[in-house]
Amino acid sequence: MGPLYLDTASSAPVRREALEAAWPYLSGAFGNPSSHHEFGRVSAEALEDARARVARVLGMRSTDIVFTGGGTEAANLAVIGMALGGLPDATASARTDPGRRHLVTSPLEHEAVLASADFLARRHGFDVAYVEVDPDGTITPEALRAVLREDTAVVSLGYANNEIGTVADIAALSEVVHAAGAHVHTDAVQAAGWLPLAGLSVDAITLAGHKVGAPKGIGVAAIRARIPIEPIIHGGGQESGRRSGTENVALAVAFATALELAESERAEAAARVAGIRDDFIAEVLRSVDGALLTGSAESRTPNHASFCFSRTSGEAVLLELERLGVTASSGSACAVGSDEPSHVLLALGIDAEVAKTSVRFTFPSAITAEQGSAAAAAVVEAANRLSLAYS
Repeated sequence: MGPLYLDTASSAPVRREALEAAWPYLSGAFGNPSSHHEFGRVSAEALEDARARVARVLGMRSTDIVFTGGGTEAANLAVIGMALGGLPDATASARTDPGRRHLVTSPLEHEAVLASADFLARRHGFDVAYVEVDPDGTITPEALRAVLREDTAVVSLGYANNEIGTVADIAALSEVVHAAGAHVHTDAVQAAGWLPLAGLSVDAITLAGHKVGAPKGIGVAAIRARIPIEPIIHGGGQESGRRSGTENVALAVAFATALELAESERAEAAARVAGIRDDFIAEVLRSVDGALLTGSAESRTPNHASFCFSRTSGEAVLLELERLGVTASSGSACAVGSDEPSHVLLALGIDAEVAKTSVRFTFPSAITAEQGSAAAAAVVEAANRLSLAYS
């Protein structure tokens, strides 16, 4: 059996179909979609077709879809764009009407959301509140309701957590937000291909192409067209004035292709992989003394298993696993160069030293039961061997 890649939360393999769909727009059909000639028209039609295909998967309208350079940019546009878009213009009247300057998120969010909230607080005077989370990462409607205010503008809560896999009941939480008169954004980067994306009742949902089999460098911010948005990239007014810059037609087509394929396979893959994941978790917890499952045991993405191995070093476990032919990660790939414990695990009340022993396994949709068993055996061997070394 060859090496096992169990880090799809960082990046999934690129689908051949996505590359083949993109190729014509990297070669012969190279026109700028804003150009008023035949080359431009061909690109513009492909771009609008990709937009419509993404919208169908999300249960939204084509006019809601904004193509971005990735999930981080998409989250910035959704959070900052909606927050600033709802403020009055900087005129004399604005001094007597500061507008809604309260934003709600959770301490578990991706850095793209947390940094956007910090920017709004530092540069635009927003008051940021963090909803209380349960020890497994669950957010209840009651906890959310407790932090909402009359001047809450935007609530940003992740659909599926990238580090612990816990899934939020976004539809129920959205109902609470809308009752307070605010807009709701959900980061669904880790949910795409594993959880339903339509019917969430959100105002904005963001995705990243490289999680579903498109190349890196393409994302989507799907924001209801009726909601005023302040762009974060200014220029020629592309993407209906919401995101300036010449669109990457080839990657937009690749994204639409990969997302459609992931959605078509989702129900079967989720059910099958969840069973393999459950067996994997059970074997690790049974065979590794001191192993701690992080996140919700009941409500987690089908492909996600994450642990702290308190009697080891997380980095040492990863190196030993790689020697045994298993590639995993310690958590978010977006915290570049950081050796600090995960902010997500700390927010769950896990001790900082224990948090540094975290290891995350995220399975590809094509994983087999045999591969899942082999991966569990490798984890047990690595963790137990290192446990003896650290004892």
